[in-house]
Amino acid sequence: MARMKPQPGIMDIALYVGGASHIEGVSDVVKLSSNENPFGPSPAAIAAVERSARNLHRYPSTDHAALRNAIAGAHGLDVARIICGVGSDEIITFLCQAYAGSGDEVIHTQHGFAMYRISALAAGATPVEVAERDRTVDVDAILAACTDRTRLVFIANPANPTGTFIALDEVERLADGLPEQCLLVLDGAYAEFEPGYDGGATLVEKRENIVMTRTFSKLYGLGGLRVGWGYACQDVIDVLNRVRGPFNLSSTALEAAEAALGDRSYTEKCLSENTKMRLWLTEALRELGVGVDDSHANFVLARFGSAAEADACEAHLKTQGLIVRRVGGYKLPEALRITVGDESACRRVVHAISQFKAVAA
Repeated sequence: MARMKPQPGIMDIALYVGGASHIEGVSDVVKLSSNENPFGPSPAAIAAVERSARNLHRYPSTDHAALRNAIAGAHGLDVARIICGVGSDEIITFLCQAYAGSGDEVIHTQHGFAMYRISALAAGATPVEVAERDRTVDVDAILAACTDRTRLVFIANPANPTGTFIALDEVERLADGLPEQCLLVLDGAYAEFEPGYDGGATLVEKRENIVMTRTFSKLYGLGGLRVGWGYACQDVIDVLNRVRGPFNLSSTALEAAEAALGDRSYTEKCLSENTKMRLWLTEALRELGVGVDDSHANFVLARFGSAAEADACEAHLKTQGLIVRRVGGYKLPEALRITVGDESACRRVVHAISQFKAVAA
C-alpha cells in the first residue's frame, strides 16, 4: 500500500515541548516555566467547577452566550463580535485556517510565540520571520516584509517570551501600513499585566483589519481548562464561527471562566502581587549581573553571557527544585524565562542564581 502523506507543511512542525513540572529525584519542586498564576484560580472559579459536575451529562452551550456577555460587560465590548475558543491558541488556529493557505504568507517576529508559525504551517501557508530590535517588535521591519501574499501578521503585546511592549500608536501605525488583504492579530495573552492597556480593543473598534485575542490561562489561573477569546469586526467573527466546532468548550470551562471574570477582588490581588514581585525579581537579578528587560507580563527574561552559562544556570536551578524555561527555540539561547511566582519562589530563584554566580566566578 502506498505510504500515506500529510499535507505540505505539517512535517515542518517540530513537536511542541511544554514546560516541565517534575524533576526526578528532587522534592519540593517549584514550577516557574509556564507563566501560571502562582495563586491558582479564584475560589469562585473553583466553586463553579464543582457545581458543573452535576450536569456533565449535558452538552455545553454552542454559542457561549453567558461567557460572551460576561466578557462584553467586563470590557465594554460588543457581545456579537466576541468568539470563544480552547485557549487563544484555537483562535489563532481558526485565523490561519480561515485566512491563509497554500501560496499565502503569515508574518511573525523573531522571538514570537511558537503557535504563529505552527498554525501557519498547519494551514499550508508560508511563515515569514521578521527580525526584532532589542527583543522588541519592530514595526518598520514588519511593514518592509509585507508582500501581496501576506494575509496575517501576528504580534504578541506584551510579548512572550521577552516581556517587552510597544505602545498603541506603534500598533496603529502598523495596522495603517499593512496591505489591504492583511489582518493584524494582536495576541493579548498578557494584556492584563500592563496597567491601562485594553489589549488593542479600542483599535479593533476603529479598524476592520485588527483582531484581538485574549486568554483565561494566565491572570485568571485557568490554564488547565483552556479558555480564550477573540474580538474583531463582525465579518471576521462570522468567518471564524464557520470553522469553530459547535461544542469546542466544555460547560465546566465556560462556567469557571465566567466566575473567574466576576471575581474582581481576587484578580486585583493577583495583579498587585505580580507587579510587586516582578519589580523585586527584576532588580535582584540585575544586581547579580543578569540582563533583564523591563517586563510587562508575569515573567522576566533573564539573559546571561552565553548559551553555555544559561544552560549551566538552568541545570543548577533544577538541583534546587526550581524549574524555569529555556528559550533557545525562540532564538534566545543565552536566556531563561522565569515566571514571577509568589514571594517565596522569587526569593528561592534569586538565592539559587546568586549561588550559581558565586561558584562560576
